[in-house]
Amino acid sequence: MREAALDFCVRFGAEAHALDRTSPHLFGVHPEHGTLRVDYCGALMVAGKKVQAVEGNQIVFERTAGYRNTPGKVWGPPIWEFKTKGG
Repeated sequence: MREAALDFCVRFGAEAHALDRTSPHLFGVHPEHGTLRVDYCGALMVAGKKVQAVEGNQIVFERTAGYRNTPGKVWGPPIWEFKTKGG
């Protein structure tokens, strides 16, 4: 997952920024449960695969895509802000 995220930043970071992708859209996780609650996760925290393209409404992977068009979607904080209950 880390390798795929770094690859994304290098290859698609500027494009994602131009499309108003935020850290939660890409790297978000549930504030208490991390990646166990995928409904709060950003596109790069679910797939763990290298991105093939960034389009207006989706992040495209080889066999799937991560969308950000769900009305009322709640995004978690970026993974680097995640803290478990134990500290």
